[in-house]
Amino acid sequence: MKKLYFALGMTLFTLATNVCFAETKAPAQVSKAEAAAHVAQKISLNTATLEQLEAIPGLGKKKAQAVLDYIAQNGAIKNETQLTEVKGIGEKLAAKISPYVSFN
Repeated sequence: MKKLYFALGMTLFTLATNVCFAETKAPAQVSKAEAAAHVAQKISLNTATLEQLEAIPGLGKKKAQAVLDYIAQNGAIKNETQLTEVKGIGEKLAAKISPYVSFN
């Protein structure tokens, strides 16, 4: 009988701790969803700030700065092909970030 109570107690303890940990992970998932929704809006490539460009998946600080430098020297980027002229951005990366930016 003691073994039964012990097993029941351990089962309840395990379930209770799982519920506690599951609740702490939920807010982190919400914040990731909010971040994804924020980036899901297209960013105007030619008027974006450094921080906005860094938020685009695939662009870090250096490549975002390279985009800004290119725009300052050569004017607006009009399409994905012209985006590949930026130092550090090839065809694959240009295709990856194109859904997140507008070229107007």
